[in-house]
Amino acid sequence: AAMTKAMMAYGTPGEMHKMLAKAKGNWTEDITFWMSPSAPPQKMTATCTNKMILNGLYQQTVNNGSFNNMPFEGISTVGYDNAKKVFVSSWVDNMGSGIMNMEGPYDEATKTINLKGKQTDPMTGKEMDIRQTMTLVDDDTQKMEMFNPGPDGKEYKSMEIVFKRKK
Repeated sequence: AAMTKAMMAYGTPGEMHKMLAKAKGNWTEDITFWMSPSAPPQKMTATCTNKMILNGLYQQTVNNGSFNNMPFEGISTVGYDNAKKVFVSSWVDNMGSGIMNMEGPYDEATKTINLKGKQTDPMTGKEMDIRQTMTLVDDDTQKMEMFNPGPDGKEYKSMEIVFKRKK
């Protein structure tokens, strides 16, 4: 009985899942990224569609754009792990063959999900530490910031995306 109760609680969407569900719909993305700490910023735009999947436990985001005149597609899945009490995230795209996984807490005071994880460095083939923040600015605006280690090992902001809900 205890196992059944725990499994039911683990698989039941809660308040954090409801928070993710508020972002369902179509969004524009204003993307700024830096290839290295000393590189000038580059810009691109994209769009994405968010929907809740698997009984409302996960937000799936499908991203579409173009980078250097090549089509860009990416898919993220974000959920809240009811047992660990943290957000969990995965990312895949057509520019790489690895899967990026992160997890971390939500800070109610700043309305920010703070994720940490690993991704493969395509230059070395080794895993590197990464960090991402997702700030829920308001119901129609979100801001994601990605941080990577630079050549000197010090963390730098490698990407910023401002999401705006399409009206």
